[in-house]
Amino acid sequence: MKAEQDGDLIEEDSPQENASPNHYSSILPPASPEAQDDTYTTTYFEEKVPVPGNINQAFSFRKLWAFTGPGFLMSIAYLDPGNIESDLQSGAKAGFKLLWVLLGATIIGMLLQRLAARLGVVTGMHLAEVCNRQYPTVPRIILWLMVELAIIGSDMQEVIGCAIALNLLSVGRIPLWAGVLITITDTFVFLFLDKYGLRKLEAFFGFLITIMALSFGYEYVLVKPDQGEVLKGMFVPYCAGCGHVQLTQAVGIVGAVIMPHNIYLHSALVKSRAIDRKDKKEVQEANKYYFIESAIALFVSFLINVFVVAVFAEAFYNKTNMEVNQECNATGSPHTDLFPLNNDTLEVDIYKGGVVLGCFFGPAALYIWAIGILAAGQSSTMTGTYSGQFVMEGFLNLRWSRFARVLLTRSIAITPTLLVAIFQDVQHLTGMNDFLNVLQSMQLPFALIPILTFTSLTSIMNDFANGLVWKISGGVVVMVVCAINMYFVVVYVTTLGSTVLYVVAALLSVAYLCFVAYLAWYCLVALGVSCLDFGSRLGLSRHTDIYLLNDMDADTMVER
Repeated sequence: MKAEQDGDLIEEDSPQENASPNHYSSILPPASPEAQDDTYTTTYFEEKVPVPGNINQAFSFRKLWAFTGPGFLMSIAYLDPGNIESDLQSGAKAGFKLLWVLLGATIIGMLLQRLAARLGVVTGMHLAEVCNRQYPTVPRIILWLMVELAIIGSDMQEVIGCAIALNLLSVGRIPLWAGVLITITDTFVFLFLDKYGLRKLEAFFGFLITIMALSFGYEYVLVKPDQGEVLKGMFVPYCAGCGHVQLTQAVGIVGAVIMPHNIYLHSALVKSRAIDRKDKKEVQEANKYYFIESAIALFVSFLINVFVVAVFAEAFYNKTNMEVNQECNATGSPHTDLFPLNNDTLEVDIYKGGVVLGCFFGPAALYIWAIGILAAGQSSTMTGTYSGQFVMEGFLNLRWSRFARVLLTRSIAITPTLLVAIFQDVQHLTGMNDFLNVLQSMQLPFALIPILTFTSLTSIMNDFANGLVWKISGGVVVMVVCAINMYFVVVYVTTLGSTVLYVVAALLSVAYLCFVAYLAWYCLVALGVSCLDFGSRLGLSRHTDIYLLNDMDADTMVER
């Protein structure tokens, strides 16, 4: 078999030239000694879920069921406490007018997750592993640090979200710091559920998603939003009478939905099915069923997000602090002091959101809201920990014991989270959440650019490399999403009101943009802009085309 790119030829000497077109040859970079250590146990993959064979139908529900799992775990990132907070703020600030932004962001997310799943299925490697093999050392380390920052930011939101839910459920008896410790402890326990079987772990995540659907669905039925307004907001891409506040909120929705670490996570989760990657037909079939499963999972997550937006749009859009204060006072709520006696528009977060639901719709609404937030936080902090392990294993080629890896990835996030929980009041966390959203928005290029780069390289994806349409549309999507998130960052920085912070932000921006430009150059070369492929003079272009990563289990090495 031959693969050619920019005048370079890669050939395999094994006698497979006349093999079936449904089979690939096994070409792989030389395995490291550590990778051949049989005593090492990888995250999540101690077993592979078998896929039914000998089914010749164009579509099989049995096969879809076999592939069901990774997409739902991935979709949990679309339902984490940061997303829920973005949803309720969208409803409170813009009513139903930004539902179309949520729909568009979810569709874009689905297309990006498709690329992540295809990379994992075709190569048998997740994104962090491919980055480890393809990028030079210094960019690789910088990329790992940036992705770790995104994971820490996301993890802080998720753990704090659980702690807030526990605080609401205990009527304030469990302080924020205690809730953080409880969440960290039970996450350790739940993460080892895969010892009892991978499908049982996936069923547990499905149970948590069901709790979210029932909890937020209950609020939706209780509030009874105007269904006509819901549909209009979802399918009419217009925001009448919207200003700077609504625009910033729309940008925040995109930033909350499309999360960088989720691309790394999904590319790893798809490795959990027993697929013969030498068989082209099996790979095509896996790509098809994973896409269908991801679409279903993201549709479920979209409905849950719509529940939250619609509840707060119907009940609290254009409400003032004075109105909420009076209602809470009339119902005897102990949280009346959260809402000052003024006519400013109500501002809510996941804590205040539960309080106002309790004031207007009774204590049951508050407690059911808290249960939904707890399920969202617990499930997302577990998948976030998996992301941390995959990223660390892939970028650093770690070969530690399972417990050591979980302990390290948890410890990286627990320190800043505990500091926030100890020194910050549960009632004043909105500013921290905004900062964490900005932090994750800044890291988005470090997932989107690599995934587009590697899925466009024939030397990596072979027949499954992105075609011209996907290259162009993918490039446009990545540019638009990154531009939207950079706008969100700029808006946040301009609100800081400090010259020193402006100077620091400017200096950091120069270094940041230089690294993004490097990744973008690398990506453009992969997309076929050959006039930019001057890296061969620097010894860099060899990384983009030397390996055909088709069989993780093979020992065959390519001679160039």
